[in-house]
Amino acid sequence: MADAVVVGSGPNGLAAAVILARAGLDVEVYEAADGIGGGCRTGDVTLPGFHHDLCAGAHPMAVASPFFRAFDLEAHGVELLAPQVSYAHPLDGGRAGLAWRDLGNTVDGLGRDGAAWRRLFEPLVRHWTHTVGLAMSDFRHPPLQPAALPTELAFALRALEQSTPLWNLRFREDIAPALLTGVATHAIIPPRAIPAAGAGLLLGTLAHVRGWIIPKGGSQAIVDALAEDLKQHGGRIITGHRVDSIDEFDDVRAVLLDIAPAELQRIAADRLPGRYNRALDRFRYGGAVCKVDFALSGPVPWQAPGCDRAGTLHLVGTRAEAVAAEKAVAAGQHAERPYTIAIQPGVVDPTRAPAGKHTFYTYCHVPNGSTRDMTEAVIAQVERFAPGFRDLVLATTVRTAATLPAHNANYIGGDISAGAMTLLQTFARPALRWNPYRTPLDGVYLCSAATPPGPGVHGMNGYHAARHVLRGEFGVRTDPLDLLARDQAGRAR
Repeated sequence: MADAVVVGSGPNGLAAAVILARAGLDVEVYEAADGIGGGCRTGDVTLPGFHHDLCAGAHPMAVASPFFRAFDLEAHGVELLAPQVSYAHPLDGGRAGLAWRDLGNTVDGLGRDGAAWRRLFEPLVRHWTHTVGLAMSDFRHPPLQPAALPTELAFALRALEQSTPLWNLRFREDIAPALLTGVATHAIIPPRAIPAAGAGLLLGTLAHVRGWIIPKGGSQAIVDALAEDLKQHGGRIITGHRVDSIDEFDDVRAVLLDIAPAELQRIAADRLPGRYNRALDRFRYGGAVCKVDFALSGPVPWQAPGCDRAGTLHLVGTRAEAVAAEKAVAAGQHAERPYTIAIQPGVVDPTRAPAGKHTFYTYCHVPNGSTRDMTEAVIAQVERFAPGFRDLVLATTVRTAATLPAHNANYIGGDISAGAMTLLQTFARPALRWNPYRTPLDGVYLCSAATPPGPGVHGMNGYHAARHVLRGEFGVRTDPLDLLARDQAGRAR
C-alpha cells in the first residue's frame, strides 16, 4: 500500500507527487483520463500533424514559479522557447501594443505612454523573484523578508491603483492601457478588480523577464517531465482510473486531491462535515471559455506590425471594449465581440504543424455552462485584426463551455480557473480556513487550482499542499524546494 496517493495528474497533482516521492515516500497517482496532464495536454484535435495544446499553451511560470525554478524543466529535457514578443494587443487601424521580452523595446513602442509603462513595471521586473514570491505564496505566510518589502509594497500599490477609477491616470493614449487590460483579463472577471489587476501585473512582469514560454512540442512536455521524474523516484501513475469514492483510499496515510471542490463533494459523499460541505456549496464557479482550434494553410496575416512575432495575442480592442465584454460575461451574457486569447506556437516552434502550415488555437470568454458554439464570433475577432484569416482555415474544432467538463472534470461549467477569481475567493479557496489545503477528513488534502495561489501552470498549489502533508502526516520539516534543489545538485555532480 502506498504512503500517499494523488488523485489527478495535472501540474499541481504531479508537483505534489514529485515532492513526496523525493522525500522518500511511496506515491501513486490516479488519473481518470487515458493520458496524464489535465489542462496541460497536447493533441492533434483538428488534422493529423497539427499539435494543439488542449488548454494552457503559453507558460510565464515555467521558469518563474519557485517550484519550477527548483525543479528546472530544462534540466529535465524540456526545450523552453520564448517568442520575441510575449504578448500582443492589436487595435483597429493596424495598430498594436507589443509586450517585448525586453522592457526597453516595449517602452520605445508605446509613444507618450512609454515612460509610464516603465515606471509601472520596472520596480517589479528588477526584483521579479520578490514579485513572484508574493503572488505565489499561500497568502497566509507571505515572504516578508526586509529585502522583498519594497517590491511587495510596489506590487500591492499598483494592484490597488489598477482596480480603482485611478487606473487611467498613468496613461495618455489608448494602446498602453489596452495592453495592460488585455493581460489582466486572463482572470475571467471584469479587469478593474484587485485579483485581475494583480494577475495582469504579475503576468506583465514576467513578459519582461524570460517571456511567456512555449515548450517545444507542446505543453505536454511539462507534465511528461514531471511524470518521468516521479517514476525515477519510485512513483507510479495509474491512468484510466476514475475515483468515485474516497473510501478507496481508507488505508492510505495521505490523500492529495487535484480536483475541484464539486468533485471532492462527489467522491466524499456524506463523509464531509456539514459546515465544510456548506462552505463548498457556497463556492462560486466563474466565467467560462469556449475553445476553438484551427489548422491553417499559412501564418495569420496580422495587420499590425509585430503581431507576427507574438506567441500570445489578446483580441478584444480597447480597454473600454474589454471591460464591456467581461461585464457581459459576468452578467451571464455573450459579448458580441468576446475577449479572445489566441496562441500561435509556430512563431518559435515549427514542429507544431506540417511544413508551411500553422497550428492556431483560441479561447473566448463566455458565461458558465454556455452551450453556444463561438467559432464564428472568434473568426470575426481574428478577421478584425487580420483580414483574410478565414481563407487560411483548413479545419476547426470547437469545445463549448458545456462540453469542457467531459475533457476535464475540474472545469465546472467550462470554468478553467477552478473557481471565480473574486477577491474573497482569491484568499478563501475553497473555504475560509487557516489551512486551505487540509480538509476535515483525516489525511485528505486539496492541491488543485481551487486552493491558493489559484490557477496557472506553476505547481505551487501542489507544493503548498505537499509541504503540509510532509509536516502534518510524516513529520518531515524540510522545505520541499530544498528537496528539489538537493536532487538537482546531485544531477549536476
